[in-house]
Amino acid sequence: MIVVTGATGNVGKPLVRALAAAGEKVIATSRAITSADVPEGVPFQQVDLGDPGSLATVLDGTDALFLLTSGDFQAGGGDLHTLMATVREARVRRVVLLSSLGVVTGRHPGHLESAVEESGVPWTLLRPGGFASNTLWWAETVRAQRTVAAPFADVALPLVDPADIAEVAALALREPGHEGRAYTLTGPEPITPRQQVAALGETLGTPVAFIEQTRAEASTAMARFMPEPVVESTLDALSTPTELERQVSPDVEKLLGRSPRTFAEWAARNIAAFE
Repeated sequence: MIVVTGATGNVGKPLVRALAAAGEKVIATSRAITSADVPEGVPFQQVDLGDPGSLATVLDGTDALFLLTSGDFQAGGGDLHTLMATVREARVRRVVLLSSLGVVTGRHPGHLESAVEESGVPWTLLRPGGFASNTLWWAETVRAQRTVAAPFADVALPLVDPADIAEVAALALREPGHEGRAYTLTGPEPITPRQQVAALGETLGTPVAFIEQTRAEASTAMARFMPEPVVESTLDALSTPTELERQVSPDVEKLLGRSPRTFAEWAARNIAAFE
């Protein structure tokens, strides 16, 4: 059996679908109460990782765990060492952690990975860069005004499709040979915010105007739905990415046997959110 945390999110949803389609027994968990995004026939249970006991209730008989710790968990001082002790005591055979490339570049704290690495549970680390789905932040103004306001218009990053992250996670959860490995997950090419907006307009069949924000304007807007430390580290990465953050990683292609999905492909699948 495989337990998926964050099962109603941008990675969790396609991961649960992929595992269920492969015939795996899956339990979908989330801090959210609703199970509306869970495929029919997949059990759902509310789990708050801030309370390790709530996770313990679903781990009995679990072979593998997909672990996603939210920004709120991290900003709130969530104790991953205690959480991993719960996982170890349940005799889970492997854990796949959705980490971040920011751990390697120093933008995000490394204790999340170290807690998993030191737990005694076989582990795999997934380190994505920026998500293509972060552009869903723009959906409301695209629908209402056909405009996007964003900072750092011409800084390009190789955004990764969450569906690719989910496919890699499914592989690591289902198959041996990934223990003790860390994978960097990116899209196939760097793309700027201005180019992303142009791609959305092309998919919509109507122009979308781009308005470049200052960093301060972007910080104020993002603080409405993200913890302040996460806002600032995100803006740092968007404004002055390191060489590693700009690079296209070969890991998605090596693992899945195909090129990573492009931003345009992500936009085509998700364009209903912007219409």
